[in-house]
Amino acid sequence: MVESLYLAELLRSLLRNKFVRIIPLANLKNMELLNPRESAKFIASVAENVIINPDGIKSVAHQIAEAIKNKDFVPSQMMLHSYPLPLAADETSIDWMFVADTLNFSFWGLEEDQHYSVELHGKRYTGYMALCAALTRAVEAGIPITSSKFYANITEKDVEEIFASSSACEIPLVEDRVRNLRESGRILNEQFDGSFANCVRQSNQSASELLKLITTHFPSFRDEGVMRGKRVSFYKRAQILVGDIWGLFRGNGLGKFNDIDNLTMFADYRVPQSLVHFGALEYSKKLYELLDKNHMFQNGDCEEMEIRGCSVHAVELIREELKNCVIPLEDQTLQVNSTMIDFFLWEYRRRFATDLARIPYHKVRCIYY
Repeated sequence: MVESLYLAELLRSLLRNKFVRIIPLANLKNMELLNPRESAKFIASVAENVIINPDGIKSVAHQIAEAIKNKDFVPSQMMLHSYPLPLAADETSIDWMFVADTLNFSFWGLEEDQHYSVELHGKRYTGYMALCAALTRAVEAGIPITSSKFYANITEKDVEEIFASSSACEIPLVEDRVRNLRESGRILNEQFDGSFANCVRQSNQSASELLKLITTHFPSFRDEGVMRGKRVSFYKRAQILVGDIWGLFRGNGLGKFNDIDNLTMFADYRVPQSLVHFGALEYSKKLYELLDKNHMFQNGDCEEMEIRGCSVHAVELIREELKNCVIPLEDQTLQVNSTMIDFFLWEYRRRFATDLARIPYHKVRCIYY
């Protein structure tokens, strides 16, 4: 019964997001689901609009190695204290992170100076960090936004007030955010005693198992599609939720995952900007012109999946290239994995936003990233 409901939901999602026109449920059920790493490798092998440049891969690896040597980037300290994120490694922070990543999607504006933003303690944040600031603002105001009992019945008015913008650009897709919160709250209350920490415990310190639990139980995290007859997955929000918990706990306690290296890069719309900047990704003339015109892609369009898939595979190649670099890690048991590389590239884009604004990025309004 659960499997049938899962496949029916996937089919509705695929049709809704234009992944496919018509796929019989029986055919979909028989399709092997590729994990994000397998999906990315396959997509990169058939991509027509995106090319991975080996020289650019080496360039990124060199930049990361140098940043680590100069201590500009510390892989073991991925949660930056200058951001409005929870610092306590406890269950309340896990529930905070779950809400944040349930809503971690679609913050871009058509123009670079038009962003959803939130002011907190005298500092203005934009994009995802604005969402985090709004969550912190709500908690400080005594609003139980991290309680599943509260957001299982949250109203559209609640969401508009809690995530009110400090600029003229309001947070996009309010109805979808309401739907995600209600659905996730209901599932937590019915299956995990009201706390995502209980879901984490069920993973038995396995990132792969936690990823499976998330994508099996929480429909809004099922970031999947069909390309060239293959059923592929990206799982951006699900993977970043696992990575966030790992980073928050520094790989200890509830954040200890023995297979954290199984996670891939989190396929979004910003990290590709950094990859293009470093020459690791190259776009066809046709695709670049579409991006430059602010073309609105649909979730599931071929070009969109090529950008995401090639980005993930590029990071996998960067990880392999880093093995050839001499990196003086303080913790010699630590390997530079895809999650760390993703964070470096995402943070690089934020630090040099003005410079990278010249590189167009793909624009999609959806709940997956």
